[in-house]
Amino acid sequence: MKNTMKLLIMGAALAAASAPARAEDKARAEVMTSWTSGSEAAALNVIKQEFEKRGGVWKDSSIAGFGAADAAFQNRLVAGDPPAAKQAVIGLANTDFVRQGLMNPIDDIAKAGKWADVLPKSIHDLITYNGQVYLSPTDAHGESWVFYSKEAFTKAGVSEEPKSWDEFFMALDKLKAAGVQPVAWGGQSWQESKVFNMILLTQVGIEGFLKIYVDKDKGDASVEGVKKALDILGKLRAYVDAGAPGRNWNDATAMVITGKAGVQFMGDWAKGEFVAAGKELGKDYGCMLAPQSPGMVYVADAFSFPKIADAASQKGQTLLAEVAMNPAVQVEFSLKKGSVPMRTDVDKSKLDICAQKGLELMSAGKIVPDQALILSPQQAGALNDFVDEFWSNPSEDSASGAEKFFGVFE
Repeated sequence: MKNTMKLLIMGAALAAASAPARAEDKARAEVMTSWTSGSEAAALNVIKQEFEKRGGVWKDSSIAGFGAADAAFQNRLVAGDPPAAKQAVIGLANTDFVRQGLMNPIDDIAKAGKWADVLPKSIHDLITYNGQVYLSPTDAHGESWVFYSKEAFTKAGVSEEPKSWDEFFMALDKLKAAGVQPVAWGGQSWQESKVFNMILLTQVGIEGFLKIYVDKDKGDASVEGVKKALDILGKLRAYVDAGAPGRNWNDATAMVITGKAGVQFMGDWAKGEFVAAGKELGKDYGCMLAPQSPGMVYVADAFSFPKIADAASQKGQTLLAEVAMNPAVQVEFSLKKGSVPMRTDVDKSKLDICAQKGLELMSAGKIVPDQALILSPQQAGALNDFVDEFWSNPSEDSASGAEKFFGVFE
């Protein structure tokens, strides 16, 4: 009896001693994102579930609004208390953090997973700094989409998708005459700049867009293209309601979902809101590229990984990087979020016609990057401010507006 009791005590002691070790062995990740809308949260949950399925411990620190989440992240980074991972937009914005030595490379994971073989070269280049991979891509979004309510179009007698800007404004007039709010407008500077960019692409083409944003070209063709884009943007003011200023993008999407508004200019993440509301593409709503568009503006998401001392969080970073790039996860994530998987080897059969069209454009190279990918954060912010100021000032003409636009790059 004494020996049995001794063994039980020894066993309990060993169990108690090993419990903390097992807890420390678990991969842990506090994940900070701005994915808080219904579709975004559902998409993030796909990654969370797979992370936990593989034994990880997940802590969600999402904050509504990319700007707010970004500011909170930077504050924690400066304070020396970063989360294990942060949702990031692929592009120059991450370069400063890498240069300052604040980010962990995940090059070993990328090489083991042969990411260079399954990602578009342009994307792989954008997640690589000084020869090392620092970001784990989750998805890409097309930003040249116009979503429309089938119910509203039918009520207004709009029988087919407008092919030109003239036809588009005729459709908006029909919507207004039918008592439908023509445009669901999100009155925030980042949303307004995305509309400007999709319009600009229709006026200057792919090469012209890249000349303006990459080469900072100020030739006559570039200036005329910007002026024409501003004229179209300004014309849209007459089709926007008084409640637009400050409106979140998903609230604008809800106006189209409920048939209260006819169209919304937005990236394809808006499609996720229709999915979350149980709406069927082709039956309840449709998607079209901005009129006369030769391709689409795109942006891509990823996770970045701050340097962190905690061993469990380091394991969490490794696990999260692997999970985010899992082929099945990428497909399910995109289905929820309305995006396109970043991997080129995924099963595309589950993707809808909008996503298929986006993939076609990406494969054909008919894409241009969102300004956040190719401009410094300061320039991208200045562009948002410029578009917002132009939109808010109906008395400004496109000539003076174009002059201010090119001043963003000085």
